[in-house]
Order: sequence, then structure tokens, then C-alpha cells
Amino acid sequence: MPEVTEVKETQSAPVQEAVQTAVPAPEAPAVHPRPPVKKPGGKGKKKMIKRIIALAVIAALVGGIGFGMWYLVFREDKSASQPLTDVAGINTIQSVVQGYGNAVPKESAAITLNAAGTVQDVYVSVGQTVFAGQELYTIDSQAARDNLQKAQDEMDKLLEEANNLTVRAPFAGKLMEVKEFQTDDEVSVGTPVARLVNDKKLKLSLYFSYAYENDIRAGQSVDVTIPAVMQAFTGRVEKVNKVSFISPEGGVYFEAVIAFDNPGTLTEGMDASAVLTTAGGADIYPYQNGQTQFYETREIATKAGGPVIGQGNLLNHANVSEGEALLYLGSSTIDEKIQTQQEVLDKAMEAMNNFNAVAPIDGQVFSCTLEPGQEVKEGDTVITISNTTTMVVDIQVDSRNIGFIQAGMTMELTDDYGNPVMGTVTNVAMQGEVGTGTTTYPVTLEVDNSMGTIYNGSWLNYKLVTAESVDCITVPNQCIKRVNDVNGEKQTVVFIQADSKPDNAVELDPASMGEGTSTTDRMPTSAEGFWPIPVTTGLSDVYNCEITEGLEAGTTVFTGWGFGQEDNMGGGIMIG
Repeated sequence: MPEVTEVKETQSAPVQEAVQTAVPAPEAPAVHPRPPVKKPGGKGKKKMIKRIIALAVIAALVGGIGFGMWYLVFREDKSASQPLTDVAGINTIQSVVQGYGNAVPKESAAITLNAAGTVQDVYVSVGQTVFAGQELYTIDSQAARDNLQKAQDEMDKLLEEANNLTVRAPFAGKLMEVKEFQTDDEVSVGTPVARLVNDKKLKLSLYFSYAYENDIRAGQSVDVTIPAVMQAFTGRVEKVNKVSFISPEGGVYFEAVIAFDNPGTLTEGMDASAVLTTAGGADIYPYQNGQTQFYETREIATKAGGPVIGQGNLLNHANVSEGEALLYLGSSTIDEKIQTQQEVLDKAMEAMNNFNAVAPIDGQVFSCTLEPGQEVKEGDTVITISNTTTMVVDIQVDSRNIGFIQAGMTMELTDDYGNPVMGTVTNVAMQGEVGTGTTTYPVTLEVDNSMGTIYNGSWLNYKLVTAESVDCITVPNQCIKRVNDVNGEKQTVVFIQADSKPDNAVELDPASMGEGTSTTDRMPTSAEGFWPIPVTTGLSDVYNCEITEGLEAGTTVFTGWGFGQEDNMGGGIMIG
């Protein structure tokens, strides 16, 4: 450092001279001191000295900064090449799964309203134990009833539409005037399909004089004659209609409808006559003969539209039974519509059930917001129930230990007070969650809480020794290096300190040595007294790794690079 000369300024005390006169006086003359004499140039000299001191301080600061930059940047760091070592020892190592998890009830249920209403009665309170099916409350909601009815009506329409895609015979009979259809024909609503007749029975419509009005009644026996087959059949009066049929001769007649069984040889349009008998035994004849008719006739038409996808016994004169399928139509949307509407209906039914709710599970009432007379609105969660007899704890297990965890195994846990509880593994996830430097797998535990000592949200600590090696050779984890040898094969090695090359040392690919990189990234060399030895590893924990083959206890091993103190500048340790 530049030398600084300290300059001191010395100033003499003022000189005081006494002046004495020669004239005698009655009293001694007074002596007056002279003012001090100032030394020429004193003030300017002080300023110059201050400037010199300031310049010296600035020069010292600049020099210090320059030295610091040289030391930190340009100085060759000889200490950074110092290898750090440890000794392979005999220890016991365990692979442990440990941590903590949040306990929640295995079963929980929340009842949320889907419509507004008024609370009528509340039968439970917070903290009360309830059982599945137990009544909780009643709420009156006209809106919920209306929504359910609307949803049901819409579902009925869709089901009817779906049912109408299949054309069926409305009653047993014979098909007439059948229309032809081809697969994939597009059919619209109201398209004629066939005429269905009930020919198992026939009927006659005859007119009788009002003179016999009181002699003819429903259910009365009738003799029916069919001239074409020259046979007589027994029928009955099915209905009497008091109409006014006027004959050309001016007579007034009423109608009697007569029905009789068809033996299978008769059809419509056949001439027929009938004779009735009065209570006195006299015969009653109609105004004129009539013609047979099928007992029932129905025009069958489609009630839905869509492409033809199939046909049944759709043939002229085919006998069919009631409900028999005749024609099948398709729809690309009806199934989706029904599924969507079923969800709406389920929601409406759930809403209705929620207004007269019962407990869905066994458990304890954790919350209840209802009071009689209260108005509630859609979306309100009014009651929550949790079954705390079994609690669930989710934990995370890393990839090193997940292979030791299996469903059904037990694991000890402790609560915040150190009390032990037993958990059982119920699920082990097959898909891991990748984090920073590790992969963890979710594992679910079930814990018996029949005593009620574990509360919802409690934290439980868990610890499980998955594997253990006793009296094994261990080294710090950072000793284990995975590199390529000269043949490109992956090798797991430990660098040991030795005076000469060991017999089992391997030659590494120079690229794996990290030459040309920073000291902390490169491997030690034989010139530095270290040799790569292939090893087989076993268990590991946070700090150490087991060596099962390739290394003896007491061997000095390379752990990393460090820097120490130099020139009293201070230092520390850096592990590679």
C-alpha cells in the first residue's frame, strides 16, 4: 500500500512585548499586549494535507477492489482440485416408507336440494348417529312435484315414440290389403301398413219394426242362416240401437246388431238372415236380410317415421296374434333422447326424494342447516353424513419401495399423540406421479376407527421398514457413479484410492470422465490416485447405499471435490 506521511503543523504562542516610557509618573504606566502575529501561508497548507489524505484513501479502495477481482476471477484456484474421500464401513441399512397422511371418512354423503321448498319437519341434529334408511326431514315443494311430472310425461312420450317404431297387431285376426316394404325404405308417420280384421266372429246389422221394440233385447239368442253354405248358426243380440230407419214403404225400424262365431268357412259380404222369438213363442223377422261383416276391422298405419329395418309376418290373409310385430322402423336419435331424458327424470326423482330424505348411509350427521318453516332454495346442501368407523389415508410411496407394498398388508400409524393404530393397504396405484428427481405412487390405507379416536382431517404418521440389511458394506450415495466403459457398456462404479491399478479396475470411456468440464463434474483420474471399480448395489436410504459385491470394508472411496482455506482467505467443502 502507498505510504502516507503524517504532517504536523507547529505554531508558536503569540509574542507579547512590554513598552516602558522614560517619563516618570506618579503611577506605573499600563502595559497593553500586542495582537498575535499570524504565520504566513498556514491555512493553505492544511487544505493540501487533506487532499493528500483523501487521494490516499481512494487509491487504497481501488487497489483493494482490484485485488479482490483478481483473487476471485483471475487467480488460479489450486485448491478446487482437491478430492474428498470417505471410508467404506460396516453398517445396518433399512429401506423405509415413512411420512404422513390426512385421515378422512371412508364413506360420506351430502344431500343437495334440486328445487326450492319450505321445511316442514327436521328429525336429526348435528352429531347424531343415523342409520341407512332413517328419515331425516320433510320439505314441501310444489316445484319439485311439477318438475317430476313434467319429466315423467316427456319420458312417456319418448317411450311411446320408441314403441311406435315397431308396428304391432292391435288384436288377433287376419291381415288384409297388406302394403309392400323394402329394407331401408324411408317411412313417414301415418303410412298405411295393412287392414286387420277379426274374422273369428262375424256380425249382422238388421232392422226390426218398432212393434217388437219390447221383444228384442241385448243378449237374446238368435238363429242365423247363411244360404251360401246352407247352414244355421246360433248368435246373440249384441246391441240394440234405437235409430229411425225409414223404409221405402214408410215403416220405422230400429237396429239390432247380432254377432256369431265363424267356424272358419265364412267371410264378410255373405247374405244372411236371422229369426228371433218373442216371449210368447212367435217368430220375429227383420225388415230385410243383411250381409255378414267382420266383427272388427282396423286400419294399421305407422305412428312414427324412420327407415325400414325389418318385417314380421306381413302377408295378405296371414293370421296374427295380438301384439305381434309386423314392421320394424329405425331411429338414429330415439335411444339418445331416451337416455338424456332418463337422466332428467332421475334428477327430478332425486330432487323429490331429497324433499322427503332418508339417510343414504350409516354414519354421523356432520352438518344440518334445516329448521322448520325455513325456506330453502335449489343448490343448498342441507345435510352431510360421514361414516367414521373406517377412515381412509392416502400416502405416497417412492419408486424404490413401491415393489414392497401389496394390497392386504398392514402398516402401523401413529396419531398426533403417538398413539398407534393399524392400517391395511387397500389399493396400490399402478401409475406413478413424476416429480422432481423421483416418481411416487399413491397408496390407500384403511384404518379401523370403531373407537372413534381419529377425527375427520387428523394427520397420521406412518412408517414401514420394507427391507433391511444388517452388517453390510455401505458408502455415501454420492460415491456411486454410473458411467460408460470403453466398450460403451453401462457400469456402476466406485472410485477407490490406491497406489496402483487394482485387478478389477475398469477402463472408462473418456467422455464419461467429464474431462474439460468443471472440477465438480469430472471424475477423478489415476494420476490423482483413484481407480473405478465395478460394484453391485443393494438397499439405499437418504444418505448411504449398500454394496453387495466389488468392495471391501475399510477401502478409501472418492466422494467428490472440495476446496479448503488458502492464504487465510477462508473456504469450505463442496461435494460433487
